[in-house]
Amino acid sequence: QVQLVESGGGLVQTGDSLRLSCAASGLTFSRSTMGWFRQAPGKGREFVVAISTSGKITRYADSVKDRFTISRDNAKNTVYLQMDSLKPEDTAVYYCAARNALGLSALRYEYEYWGQGTQVTVSS
Repeated sequence: QVQLVESGGGLVQTGDSLRLSCAASGLTFSRSTMGWFRQAPGKGREFVVAISTSGKITRYADSVKDRFTISRDNAKNTVYLQMDSLKPEDTAVYYCAARNALGLSALRYEYEYWGQGTQVTVSS
């Protein structure tokens, strides 16, 4: 059974930083493309960032480029999302996702596995 468990969310102020983690089990992590999506209140789930199996290639949404950094540790089956210079518009539930395919897809339906999400709230 595949499990993705996010952690690290919380309430912060504008300009602060947070680091999210996603611990994976039940899948061959080193062969899984990993991604982060987010869903703000009243909005659809949107792509944030994805990382290749090796960690060498990344793809960011324009809205988070230069502020967020994704990384992974295949020895620990964990993917991270470092979020700096947070803005109120970053407020959302953040979801970790995995897909058993290459390619840094930004499409939600191309990810087979999802975590339960972690809340990030940025106050102004």
